Amino acid sequence: MNPIVAIVGRPNVGKSTLFNRLVKQKKAITDSQSGVTRDRHYGKGEWNGKQFSLIDTGGYIVGGDDVFEKEIDCQVELAIEEADLIIFLVDVQTGITEEDIKVNKLLKKSNKKVFLLVNKFDNSSFQGLEAEFFKLGFKDIYSISANNGLGSGDFMDALAKNLPSSSEDLNQELPQFAVVGRPNAGKSSFINSIIDNNRHIVSEVPGTTRDSIDSNVNKYGFNFNLIDTAGIRRKKKVKEDLEFFSVLKAVRSIERSDIVLLLVDATRGFDTQVQKIFWLAHRNNKGIVILINKWDLIDKDKIDTISYEKKIKDKIAPFIDVPILFISVIKKQRVLKALETAIKVSKYRNLRIPTSELNKFILPIVQKTPPPSNKGKIIKIKFCTQLPTKYPQFVLFCNLPQYIKDSYRRFIENKLRSNYNLSGVPINIFFRKK
Repeated sequence: MNPIVAIVGRPNVGKSTLFNRLVKQKKAITDSQSGVTRDRHYGKGEWNGKQFSLIDTGGYIVGGDDVFEKEIDCQVELAIEEADLIIFLVDVQTGITEEDIKVNKLLKKSNKKVFLLVNKFDNSSFQGLEAEFFKLGFKDIYSISANNGLGSGDFMDALAKNLPSSSEDLNQELPQFAVVGRPNAGKSSFINSIIDNNRHIVSEVPGTTRDSIDSNVNKYGFNFNLIDTAGIRRKKKVKEDLEFFSVLKAVRSIERSDIVLLLVDATRGFDTQVQKIFWLAHRNNKGIVILINKWDLIDKDKIDTISYEKKIKDKIAPFIDVPILFISVIKKQRVLKALETAIKVSKYRNLRIPTSELNKFILPIVQKTPPPSNKGKIIKIKFCTQLPTKYPQFVLFCNLPQYIKDSYRRFIENKLRSNYNLSGVPINIFFRKK
């Protein structure tokens, strides 16, 4: 798992702007009005070859009138508790405020490594004003502009040096299978049926599972670690502090897994939240199996597996080479088949193709159907190889990689999938100059 870095501070100091810069995409809403971030945002950052998970938190206020503030404050405290490193953001244009002092006291109690960033150095007129913030008791202060990136490089160098090593799972030698999905989709019941006991509490009340629980399983001659996770809800519905903590644990379980079994409540469908969980697993390059649970509750006269599966594939395109099984945990229907499929996907994810075999397969294809010429340039692919990574990644060497479009990348991917067993496995294809 990647180390976790939390950004904290009072409202309107630029936390979401800094978050967007560090994850290199606009995920958090930013606005000059304080209190816009009432949610937590999760993203991934990387610097000098080191990766970390980043949490953007709502502005911390004690004793405010806003009905959301108590919830925000509690969840900021939980983010601090879970984080390995903390970024404390303040505003040079307003100086130290009472709220900054309260946040500082909270951070001192945490005994965590804290970086003090003085933000909004948007021009040279604020030079020297950062000296006031030494009163907060930090030896090193970094003056930055989250808006234009000024000073962020020096800070990121320091952050990267202090990042703890990515933690390894206790059963790291075993494949890791994570069971994820919305609350009350049947995850704990599914795991109980696999491990043949009632270790996990089962209830109709959403959110019964509060933490991630590991179970060692040996089935079909295959030994692996099975991770039950708390249900992932839309963030606006995460109102309990404990449930927020559970969501964070579930996200981390996906990160440390090899295979994700995405359990879907058939009566609710493959809705937006389930899609977000799917793409989270996909972005992390995990093997994926989609399990449509509670299929026994569906009126088969109104909907069938073919039409249901088509709707799902329309929503996950272009990555449609994913096993989809219709199960009923309560009726013991196709539960072991689901596990057997996940084991197959795990083996597919570990597929290694010898370089000679790969070239023998790919080169005739690219000779027959070369990349379309671009700006009059003829693109020639001369060699390919598989990278030595934990999941399938391929490099094709050519003379003009910058002119190859995503459509041709998908063409090569489809050819690989048609010839090799890669169902449920995201693959990456790179074009490099030889």
